[in-house]
Amino acid sequence: MGDHFEKSQHALLNEGEENEMEIFGYRTHSCRKTLCLAGSIFSFGILPLVLYWRPAWHVWANCIPCSLQEADVVLLRTTDEFQTYSWKKVMWIYLSTLNSSFGLTPDHPLITDEEYIINRAIRKPDLKVRCIKVQKIRYVWNNLEGQFQKIGSLEDWLSSAKIHLKFGSGLTREEQEIRRLICGPNTIDVEVTPIWKLLIKEVLNPFYIFQLFSVCLWFSEDYKEYACAIIIMSIISIALTVYDLRQQSVKLHGLVESHNSITVSVCGRKAGVQELESRFLVPGDLLILSGNKVQMPCDAVLIDGSCVVDEGMLTGESIPVTKTPLPKMDSSVPWKTQSEADYKRHVLFCGTEVIQSRGACSGPARAVVLQTGFNTAKGDLVRSILYPKPMNFKLYRDAIRFLLCLVGIATIGMIYTLCVYVLSGEPPEEVVRKALDVITIAVPPALPAALTTGIIYAQRRLKKRGIFCISPQRINVCGQLNLVCFDKTGTLTRDGLDLWGVVPCDKNGFQEVYSFASGRALPWGPLCAAMASCHSLILLNGTIQGDPLDLKMFEATTWEMTISGEDFNIKGVPAHAMVIKPCKTASQVPVEGIAILHQFPFSSALQRMTVIVQELGGDQLAFMKGAPEKVASFCQPETVPTSFVSELQIYTTQGFRVIAMAYKKLEMDHHTTALTRDKVESDLIFLGLLILENQLKEETKPVLEELISARIRTVMITGDNLQTAITVARKSGMVSEDQKVILIETNETTGSSSASISWKLVEEKKHIAYGNQDNYINIWEEVSDNSREGSYHFALSGKSFQVISQHFSSLLPKILMNGTIFARMSPGQKSSLVEEFQKLDYFVGMCGDGANDCGALKMAHVGISLSEQEASVASPFTSKTPNIECVPHLIKEGRAALVTSFCMFKYMALYSMIQYVGVLLLYWETNSLSNYQFLFQDLAITTLIGVTMTLNGAYPKLVPFRPAGRLISPPLLLSVIFNIIFSLAMHIVGFILVQRQTWYSMDIHSACTGQNESISKLTTPPIPENVGSNDTFRSFENTTIWFLGTINCIIVALIFSKGKPFRQPTYKNYIFVLVLVIQLAVCLFILFADIPDLYRRFDLLCTPVLWRGCIVIMLSCNFIVSFAVEEAIIENRALWMIIKRCFGYRSKSQYRIWQRALAKDPSWPPLNQISSSDLPGCGRGVSYSNPVFESNEEQL
Repeated sequence: MGDHFEKSQHALLNEGEENEMEIFGYRTHSCRKTLCLAGSIFSFGILPLVLYWRPAWHVWANCIPCSLQEADVVLLRTTDEFQTYSWKKVMWIYLSTLNSSFGLTPDHPLITDEEYIINRAIRKPDLKVRCIKVQKIRYVWNNLEGQFQKIGSLEDWLSSAKIHLKFGSGLTREEQEIRRLICGPNTIDVEVTPIWKLLIKEVLNPFYIFQLFSVCLWFSEDYKEYACAIIIMSIISIALTVYDLRQQSVKLHGLVESHNSITVSVCGRKAGVQELESRFLVPGDLLILSGNKVQMPCDAVLIDGSCVVDEGMLTGESIPVTKTPLPKMDSSVPWKTQSEADYKRHVLFCGTEVIQSRGACSGPARAVVLQTGFNTAKGDLVRSILYPKPMNFKLYRDAIRFLLCLVGIATIGMIYTLCVYVLSGEPPEEVVRKALDVITIAVPPALPAALTTGIIYAQRRLKKRGIFCISPQRINVCGQLNLVCFDKTGTLTRDGLDLWGVVPCDKNGFQEVYSFASGRALPWGPLCAAMASCHSLILLNGTIQGDPLDLKMFEATTWEMTISGEDFNIKGVPAHAMVIKPCKTASQVPVEGIAILHQFPFSSALQRMTVIVQELGGDQLAFMKGAPEKVASFCQPETVPTSFVSELQIYTTQGFRVIAMAYKKLEMDHHTTALTRDKVESDLIFLGLLILENQLKEETKPVLEELISARIRTVMITGDNLQTAITVARKSGMVSEDQKVILIETNETTGSSSASISWKLVEEKKHIAYGNQDNYINIWEEVSDNSREGSYHFALSGKSFQVISQHFSSLLPKILMNGTIFARMSPGQKSSLVEEFQKLDYFVGMCGDGANDCGALKMAHVGISLSEQEASVASPFTSKTPNIECVPHLIKEGRAALVTSFCMFKYMALYSMIQYVGVLLLYWETNSLSNYQFLFQDLAITTLIGVTMTLNGAYPKLVPFRPAGRLISPPLLLSVIFNIIFSLAMHIVGFILVQRQTWYSMDIHSACTGQNESISKLTTPPIPENVGSNDTFRSFENTTIWFLGTINCIIVALIFSKGKPFRQPTYKNYIFVLVLVIQLAVCLFILFADIPDLYRRFDLLCTPVLWRGCIVIMLSCNFIVSFAVEEAIIENRALWMIIKRCFGYRSKSQYRIWQRALAKDPSWPPLNQISSSDLPGCGRGVSYSNPVFESNEEQL
């Protein structure tokens, strides 16, 4: 219904963003509303319940479509595959309330300037604003553009000059008042949901409504015991769920509560500096940052001074980050894109802590408020917890389909029941009751609860291993993982870096390696000065803090760090500057110290950092430190040694982390703030290489070997050097010794030439000088095309990945099929890569230490954070043990939980079908099972089995195949169908045979032998007729069917309880085995006991011992046949592989289609070739947005 809309009635909200939605306009229709009200009354509340479950139906029933401009209700639909609907009322904000304070009129100059969204949203002359609130974000109606737009942020199109000019001196009180009213308070307000609200929401779940229907029906049939049991179980389940939700709500409320009560200093245009509660902040306010240890209550862009910030809350890594002011540029380019550097280096994010703020010469550090409330970085993080991405797992969709099949079967049973009972002349109320009974038998009310028990037990086992889960439904998804991406530093390798040595260089090239193991200090020179000053370390309470790499480098110089005082009087050096001085024991250092004047901080996008320093009593210098390739590109070519590439390879191939350093002298007459980064970072002199050791964690290699042996692909995504990554991949076993690595390099489009891509085989050679160490890598240009003999892996950088995505989209899936090493990847590229793997139908896991990995952790099917920082809330799983051992544990538990879910589903379906078949057979005789018979089957048998069957732990070994991911897979369906057929056959045989026995008579209520009866009479006193029995149920058919059905439920539980290869063997589940043994013993005791009181209580008739033996034989035959079929056919993996080959079945997963295509392509991989983007098959001709089989038909 929502698809046929004119443009004015339909639009996109948050276009291109992760939370993109379609929005449709509707107007409430009084006639429709009246009809809905009448329908609600006449349907006894069923209609409003259905409309509550289906928000779109609610809108369609009560409203009529209209333009968004006229709408008083909007219908929202997510643009993802789930197409989730929700609706919101359009609200009005009245600016007339401000009239009393400063006389706001329609022609007031503050609101006539329609350059800003806020002013465009104000409807004149009545001064009111239309708005909606979606997922905690407020959207206002832009009257000029005719669409809803997000409010609570500064406009993205603003240039840096505009920000400085418009907001550099603060807002007036009037502007603040208007913005406060329209944007709302600057609070991340997570209310603690009242228990009654949680209770109502939980109780209105369709599952509990069905249980309520079942319980009412059972009470009407006097089936009180099981009804009470279900009520008790439901109350416990609801109470636990509500308690869990309440705890999460309280925890999240506590996490953000402190954010809302911070006092800040705000500079007003006329009012000057004043103290203000942070909830009154609005976008555009000017914050004054003074003092240390300040929590940021909003996102703000720094326009003056510098700050050192702890961004642990966002990145998961508590390393101080230096923030620099936004430079004032003349261009009208938006401030975020005005420089190639990452704009985030100017932004102070909400929730982070300002450790130190340092003002410029003119005064304290100042920042303009960018975003408030839920628009901020912390707000976005909290919203991702409040509104998690829905899981697209086929198991849950299949479960709904299966339930609908059961409903269909129940409908057939209802029709059959109606026919039988109407023809028998039964009273109408009895006919209706019996017909409704069939629904509760065919669709077991305990089914959804039984499905979650396996996940609950798996979650508990994971918790014992120190793995915590905030999204339990994802445990089942872990069982389907077939590709796991790993960050390198801190995940595969150790966190700490050790400074191994430096390789200085001069005009003659690289000198000998200077090792720090000897304990000697590095001689004075530009390289020593660079190591002492080119860093972002800070002095906090007498302790040096900062990046571990910077810390190791600075400690190696043995210099000291101080802060210059007010009386510090050296030309060009401001007060409170960072001053580095040689220690007292150092000799032959011609300078008193080095003052750091200005920093261009490190960013992963730029892969470098630069500082401007002043030698005390000497020159002004600039030092650069960063990725060797990047630093060399800024140096004078003649200063970079000719052996640069080979020297770099020597160290990177041994897994060392290599950092290059460079410097240049600056002219003294320049003021540091006037120097642009481009001017400073040019014509540098290359100084040498810094070699740091980054060792593999002990657990890395065995874990990767375990995953590879289980045919789970492993991929490395790192921000480090490409060749270092290749070596770590080899050392860790991700790439084995006999496998080849093909390096993919690209060139971007330039003015004259198009983008190109080249393929080179990376070959290992022993290096004589370093023979005692590992191999090093050489790019072998002239190679024979023998790469197809063994398997191969592609290695590429983030830059190449970007170029391939843009210009070689048709090659991307081919490359990803064997892409194993991705280096120099930015956080955004990591997320994109995970998404591209998902497009190939891989189930992707991502394991990272939290730093820079948040986006990828959220994007993956299963994100595992090794960080315990607050950033781990972005990840469904967090491991307390900071190594990758948690990955195989998680996959094993996921597989066990998935198989457990299938076992329970099969069992619950069979149990309901056994009861269904039995009851329908008895309905033929207008008979049924009695309440005590139902109670024994439902409570004593099924409930106990449901609780204990799921206790099996995960199998300790990962096998090289995954469990089925779908309920409607042929083995699972056949297993259920075969067992239903066997049960049906056994019940029909028992039903017909009992009627053909010589002792069978409709009038006789016992067929025991005289000897049996005499024993019974001696052992029990006579019982009055109507005590504890109901003759309407008692018949030989009833007795036979009940024993067959009850014991068959136990047999089915044993057959369906799977052990190896995904779960521990069944015999190790001691509680389950004990329950089955006791249940079977009790059933056999009732069958052979001959206790009239017990028989009367269960509405059973005494049968001859021979017939009881026949019942046991029928059950034994059923068990043998079912067990044989399950083991020989259903669980026979080899048989299914043969059947697949015979029928020519091929997986429809995209990665399987590409594997088959590449296996037939003799020209792949194209070694020693260079392709351009304008060549056929390499360019944009084949879009990768939907890499379907058809796009590659010609090559197949």
